[in-house]
Amino acid sequence: GGCYRGAASQWPPSGEQMVLHRTMGPFDTTAIGLGEMPLTIENNLGPNMGVETIHAALDAGCRQIDTAWAYYCSGGEEQTGEKLVREAMASWDGPKDEVLIATKVGHYRNFTDGKPTWAVDGSPENLIRRAKESALALGVDTIDLLYFHRPDPRIPYGESIEAIKQLVDEGVAREAGVSNASIEQMDIAQEILGNKLIAVQNQFSPIYTETADTLEHAARIGISFVCWSPLGGFRKPKDESKFDPFRAIADKRGVSYQQVVLAWELAKGDHVFVIPGAHRPATILDSLKAGDLELTPEELATLG
Repeated sequence: GGCYRGAASQWPPSGEQMVLHRTMGPFDTTAIGLGEMPLTIENNLGPNMGVETIHAALDAGCRQIDTAWAYYCSGGEEQTGEKLVREAMASWDGPKDEVLIATKVGHYRNFTDGKPTWAVDGSPENLIRRAKESALALGVDTIDLLYFHRPDPRIPYGESIEAIKQLVDEGVAREAGVSNASIEQMDIAQEILGNKLIAVQNQFSPIYTETADTLEHAARIGISFVCWSPLGGFRKPKDESKFDPFRAIADKRGVSYQQVVLAWELAKGDHVFVIPGAHRPATILDSLKAGDLELTPEELATLG
């Protein structure tokens, strides 16, 4: 754990900044990860750009990649996200053992009225089958971190989590997480998984603060909180005015407002991680600098 701000002048020798590191369960990883989803769902820029983006992130010091079984174009080949991560890792010549690769099971894509949508299947047999497919697609014997992607209203939550526990017990996954989970669901998961539950991944950003209670609860129960869509997300129109205070600070600091947003989220606690998505290298390279941005107490007070 801890961060490497003081050592930026010596390491890495290329002159790159060390990206802020934090502890997540047994892993020492970067507080800023790469959210892989935009590289393989609708409107992606193709697999070559996907690999290039992952390589750029890793070369810059990013050590966490977040993908999911369901990151593929609705109606297209399944698991293209996990396969892209495997391809990028296989062709990267850096220290592979330093990289935490997380994936998620329980979601899948389908078409409804001709539109690409997301559906859930949290049945134990589905989660077990999909997790084994995830390990195969990623080319690993054991998944570093496996999340239950989203609760299935038709299946008691504990039954889904028991399947995740079985996967950990069988060695399909090393550690477990839950995603899109309430406080009550986090507690059920911890009761079943014990210290194998290391993270909750929920949506959180300036335009989506409804999960602040789960962010605080994660600290109370000793697990990491991973913000998905930390910059507001790509898929839905958003209330841009919520970003105005962040833009004002960014202008004064001479950085992107996205860096200010990520720095604000990371300042919510040492247990907080962010996984911004990117369609191309420039985006994630900018985001990775957010760990070096120390917001003042005054700035944090204005941001809320």
